Amino acid sequence: MRLENKKVIALVSKDFEDLELWYPVLRLQEDGAAVHLVGEKAGAEYPGKYGVPATADYAFEDINPADYDGILVPGGWSPDKLRRYDRVLEMVRHMDENKKPIGQICHAGWVLISANILEGRKVTSTPGIKDDMKNAGAEWFDEAVIVDEHIVSARRPPDLPPYAKAFADLLAK
Repeated sequence: MRLENKKVIALVSKDFEDLELWYPVLRLQEDGAAVHLVGEKAGAEYPGKYGVPATADYAFEDINPADYDGILVPGGWSPDKLRRYDRVLEMVRHMDENKKPIGQICHAGWVLISANILEGRKVTSTPGIKDDMKNAGAEWFDEAVIVDEHIVSARRPPDLPPYAKAFADLLAK
């Protein structure tokens, strides 16, 4: 399994986009990665937009991002909540500073915007936050997936297959 011994943070909070969390999580697990769901409170159950729940393995404060090889930020409405936690922004900045894979899809770009890591980066997202991404200094493209160094971005659920593959390929390097 090519991702054996790799550990990934998958951020969760209320109203994440169900497929945008679970598809990459299951894809990475299938390749041998350990994926930990990390939310505000360990053991808390967070409902997805369409009702599929996720239970946090750990709280934001319980983990050290240095122990992980990458981070996934799902879309939905949860990114608007996630970006309000300083600890989440610290985790994303840590991954950026250490050139570890950061996956973001749909509205997840809001978290990267709030972490101030998009200046000069090539990205995509849901077109609904295109202006936000550009105002944060990113160069925005209407493409299924963009890989710019260690940041993997995608637009929406139909882009999940190439997004999850691109993130897994980057994690395997």
